[in-house]
Amino acid sequence: MSSSPEFQTSQALQEAIALNVRNALAEDIGTGDITAGLIPASAIASARVISREDAVICGRDWVDEVFQQVDRRIDVEWLVSDGEQVNADKTLFNLHGPARSLLTAERCALNFLQLLSGTATTCRHYADLVEGTGVQLLDTRKTIPGLRLAQKYAVTCGGCHNHRIGLYDAFLIKENHIAACGGIAQAIDAARQQAPGKPVEVEVESLTELEQALAGSADTIMLDNFTLPDLRQAVTLAAGRAKLEASGGVTETTLRAIAETGVDYISIGVLTKDCRAVDLSMRITG
Repeated sequence: MSSSPEFQTSQALQEAIALNVRNALAEDIGTGDITAGLIPASAIASARVISREDAVICGRDWVDEVFQQVDRRIDVEWLVSDGEQVNADKTLFNLHGPARSLLTAERCALNFLQLLSGTATTCRHYADLVEGTGVQLLDTRKTIPGLRLAQKYAVTCGGCHNHRIGLYDAFLIKENHIAACGGIAQAIDAARQQAPGKPVEVEVESLTELEQALAGSADTIMLDNFTLPDLRQAVTLAAGRAKLEASGGVTETTLRAIAETGVDYISIGVLTKDCRAVDLSMRITG
């Protein structure tokens, strides 16, 4: 249920970065950048990219990949690291290379950087709200299509944690799964038989269902829209027999109180689905 260095540097992530960039460049450049074609092919330029607002930076590998795929002659000099908090007007990186290529690559590079930095900045804000409670804030599958691994990486840069990556790496048994399987115990047993070793999480809507999930030895139990008193009682009932995850109705104003009930995790869709892109700008300097 938590992020790891292995995920952040995994081969799967590197392959996703290359694919993300190829797709983005294809939709932007199409048959060719006709405006950049106005610039002499021999022209060489330098540029810098700045953040126009305070932000947590994320997306260096995507930026590097954009410039490499457009023109390997472009040199990128980074002045910040992923996960670093910067203030407005901070120069993030410098560029040097063919002027045409710098301008062709500009928008795709900034699109990745501003979106992923926006995700990381949102996550840092929420992580700060629960600092000192010991709870881990988890993302969800509510991500931008095609950018699942990118946004989940950004979540870790912002100080939050990853839930399952997709439908394949962990069970999350919800109401309809339970109904189709014939009950909580039956659903858990089926999961153990189908994929031994995969984490099994069960969503429950009452303390009675919580007791059934505990009896079935679920690894993690999602407490859906529980009140604060019921969350506290759930922690007492579980007594460490399963990890507890609060979900549903979580806002900035309720987050701290939920964290203080003693649950292990809180999952929040807003970490990835409602983020605002950071305002960035590229300026030619010579």
